[in-house]
Amino acid sequence: MLEDFYTLNEIQSLGEGKYTCYISLNPLHPIFKGHFPNNPITPGVCMLQIIKDITEGITHKELFLSKTANVKFMALINPNTSSELTLQLELTEQPDAIVVKNITSFGDTVALKLTNTYKLC
Repeated sequence: MLEDFYTLNEIQSLGEGKYTCYISLNPLHPIFKGHFPNNPITPGVCMLQIIKDITEGITHKELFLSKTANVKFMALINPNTSSELTLQLELTEQPDAIVVKNITSFGDTVALKLTNTYKLC
């Protein structure tokens, strides 16, 4: 869905549904020309989509975001200065859903924390 917006560089499985994922944002992507001109900031909705994409890749299941809770945008992600992101994911599978706890950071800065619930499509 976010073609050429980011590159998934690596997923490390830490066991028990825990993963560390490394991505690189593309600062030349057209989204950043409009969000915002001369001051690019990664849209929160794009981060939600990236988390969903990675979760679908890990689980090999098509998912639908049904609930987001405890969303905390803690730092702006400027792709020109902070294009390398680390996403820590903790997946809990339920009979009809997958719950994902996420912490996204760049360097020592935590940029996003959230808990998403996905229904199976």
